[in-house]
Amino acid sequence: MSVVTGLNGEPERDVVAVGRIGPARGVRGDVFVQPWTDDPADRFAPGSVLRTDPVEAGPLTVEVANLGGSKLVVHFAGVEDRTAAEGLHGVRLMVPAAQRAALEDPDEFYASDLVGLMARTASGTQLGTVRDVLNLAGAEYLVLDAGGHEQLVPFVAAIVPTVDVAGGVVVVDPPDGLFDL
Repeated sequence: MSVVTGLNGEPERDVVAVGRIGPARGVRGDVFVQPWTDDPADRFAPGSVLRTDPVEAGPLTVEVANLGGSKLVVHFAGVEDRTAAEGLHGVRLMVPAAQRAALEDPDEFYASDLVGLMARTASGTQLGTVRDVLNLAGAEYLVLDAGGHEQLVPFVAAIVPTVDVAGGVVVVDPPDGLFDL
């Protein structure tokens, strides 16, 4: 999760990205949107208000959203021509984290909740901060910023036995050689 500044200029960590605006489509202000949500029809329903990163670009209100083939096309209120639409290219669309669906399985986590947690061993040795979560070939990995180097840690219970989102910590029990690479 990135840090987005709120209206008062302070970091706002209670938001998550649900999409990114792509190129303009046509001349009437429509844009392609890459959705990062399981339910784009609901998230981008007409009337939905989305925060933006950078904050100066929004907030944006969805006027119309359609799937054009396999692509999501959105028209935001007040964006009436191609020039205005092109100015939004690359803007990330954000919502309050509280608007996400609750996870029923206690062993499931939103990737955005893991980013920023401190990784440490069971004995307390700090390994680094979780910078990202990657899904590679069907397996998930925590990306640690370990003293200036990127370190991938398989996100499986045998190696990451404890995740304490509220406490800001993941406990890593690395097998021999994991950090020797």
